[in-house]
Amino acid sequence: MVMRTRQNPSRRGFLLVEMTVGMAILLIAVIPLAYGMRSETQAFRGAYQRAIAMEIVDGELEALAASGGQNLPEGPSLYPVRARSATNLPDGNFRVTKMGRRLALEWAPAEKCGVAPVRREVTLP
Repeated sequence: MVMRTRQNPSRRGFLLVEMTVGMAILLIAVIPLAYGMRSETQAFRGAYQRAIAMEIVDGELEALAASGGQNLPEGPSLYPVRARSATNLPDGNFRVTKMGRRLALEWAPAEKCGVAPVRREVTLP
């Protein structure tokens, strides 16, 4: 034999209101946190991609400076990189510019993506 206890209808209504208020408080707290985490993720991704671009540009420019910039034409030209980490960058290209004894290497994204271009220059001996 199963015994059932009768609940007062006003008690059930109070429980429903309490649950609704609790859910509203939870949503009010969770939604801003979710948006905050999303914007932080985008900021971290941008900083990570900029760090990769700086490392590649610094390393390649150092190698170009060590070779004296030989075999490079005067003026700007596209520069192919062999760094495997370049696959983590947004679409863009590396461009080397030789003007006399000055050598510059730059990475610029193809479209606006939250990552600023990276440019380094060196004066050849």
